[in-house]
Amino acid sequence: MKFTDIVSPFLAWSRAAKKADTIPYPQKSNPGSDRYRGFHRNDLDKCIGCGRCEEICQNLAIGMVQVEDSQPVKGDSGLRPLVDYGRCCWCALCIDVCSTGSLSLSNSYSWTTYNADTCAYIPGTDEKAWDHTPKGYSQDNSILKWAGSPRVSMPAARPDKRVDSFEEVIRGYSPEQAAIEAARCIQCGLCVTACPAHMHIPEYLRAIADGDYAGAVKLFFDNNPLPEMCGKVCTRECESVCAMGYQGEAIAIRWLKRFACEQFESLSDVLAVDEKPLEQGRGKVAIIGTGPAGLSAAYYLSRMGFEAHVFDKDEEGGGVAQHAIPEYRLPAAGYEKQMDVFRKAGAHFHYGTEVNDADILKMSDDYDAVFIAAGLQKSSEFRIPGVELPGVKHAFYFLMNKPEDGSIDVGARVLVIGGGNVAMDTARTCLRLGSEVVISYRRRIVDMPADEEEIEEAMEESIDFRPQTIPIRIEKAGQRLKYFYAEAEMIDDPNGGRPKPVRKDDIEHGIEIDTVFLAIGQSSDLGFLPEVIAEKMTIQWGEIEVDKDQYTGVKNIYAGGDITPGAGDIITAIADGMRAAKAIRDGGNLIVNLK
Repeated sequence: MKFTDIVSPFLAWSRAAKKADTIPYPQKSNPGSDRYRGFHRNDLDKCIGCGRCEEICQNLAIGMVQVEDSQPVKGDSGLRPLVDYGRCCWCALCIDVCSTGSLSLSNSYSWTTYNADTCAYIPGTDEKAWDHTPKGYSQDNSILKWAGSPRVSMPAARPDKRVDSFEEVIRGYSPEQAAIEAARCIQCGLCVTACPAHMHIPEYLRAIADGDYAGAVKLFFDNNPLPEMCGKVCTRECESVCAMGYQGEAIAIRWLKRFACEQFESLSDVLAVDEKPLEQGRGKVAIIGTGPAGLSAAYYLSRMGFEAHVFDKDEEGGGVAQHAIPEYRLPAAGYEKQMDVFRKAGAHFHYGTEVNDADILKMSDDYDAVFIAAGLQKSSEFRIPGVELPGVKHAFYFLMNKPEDGSIDVGARVLVIGGGNVAMDTARTCLRLGSEVVISYRRRIVDMPADEEEIEEAMEESIDFRPQTIPIRIEKAGQRLKYFYAEAEMIDDPNGGRPKPVRKDDIEHGIEIDTVFLAIGQSSDLGFLPEVIAEKMTIQWGEIEVDKDQYTGVKNIYAGGDITPGAGDIITAIADGMRAAKAIRDGGNLIVNLK
């Protein structure tokens, strides 16, 4: 006989005097332990309505519903979880996977009601006694890592090697890496609302995860005819709201779009765009500019059965996006692959054709509609003493003149004034031409409008960043130039705006350089517009005001891209072109004669 067999009866009798755990309710309460899994709570200030809790629940106890005080906005679906306690088993998986950590469980488990319908409620919206109690079960990311996961690292050329050439820095995902990264998507769709073109992001990520690259490409072209360009240089607003980015890293949506496009030598073959358009004989449209907005309009109008004629003053298409972005970021080969799609779709291109005011008037007679997408063609002026000196150049014109061929001598030391993508591209191009490079920017690095990855890559390449430096003047210094600046401190805006750089002291700092590049923005040149048309438009700060259909207010004249108000990025321009094409198809503002 074992010892436990002998003592067991005595142990059983020892419990006879213990009071029962069952208590008369509600006369007495028996609170749960501090980490007990009771009824749900939801911090509405954190919840983004991604639906991950609904997806994980195997009992179908959670449904996403619209609530009265929550409307869809960028990065928030406006939906909130409704919990049905007739189905809930309190497993807490919804808590563990919550993207933002907004969901938690109180330690309250007792609830009496005479109405079964009230056992399904929206935590955080329907006021409950346990909403603000501190105890209960909440996400513990030191133990559970379900709510976030790391991004698959993008292979890239080593910084010390890539600065010797203009070869593309990014190497691209392998099929295995792409499948893993795409499979991280939880299909919440928040990215779709953030994308200016509202691309079918969850659907094409699923296609990539399944290895259906052709299916992904077809989804791209449904509302973006420049997917490879976007896959390399898009500002990726979609990633800024990705639910996976709250506790892990946002899905590499841009890189995955690039990956799918690069699996094919010909996108035309995938799309079969040489087939007849959806409709024929719809009319003729003149498009001014072959940037992203013009190309987008040309593609969709051609597919809708219009005869789309695209005019550009340059001998090659692509606009600023293609000509000014260096090869190490946007190789020309990918652009030509996309141009093949436009040509086979039926678009007609007229290069080396500079459109003037007389041309616009004639187009209004000869075409059923005109879409103006001329882009930003001028570098903005910058006023400090010395900008007129030889050796002071505009970064925008420098990039547009193909400096990759080495025909432009910038000297041994270069200084770039600015903090946007043009500044980064100029600095990194000069570095590849053999120069030492300094970047001077008025604000902090965190305030730079350039793409975060561009800034990081420039730092990796050992470019000398000098933030919080206010330009004072440029002087001649023998055969060189001398750039003078003052240090700045950031002063908070009491109205909640951006902190402002204010000169810290009277001390001047000087740097001797060979070339100064001004990278302080671009502006439009609307001199080609006839006065009879321009006076009927609303033009402010060099931008043509348009409505939601890109309509200018002048009969049959539409505009889009950088010459209209907006984010000034490629994907927004693409969306403008698509909207204009649809509006022209619908014919609401068409009339042949303007005069």
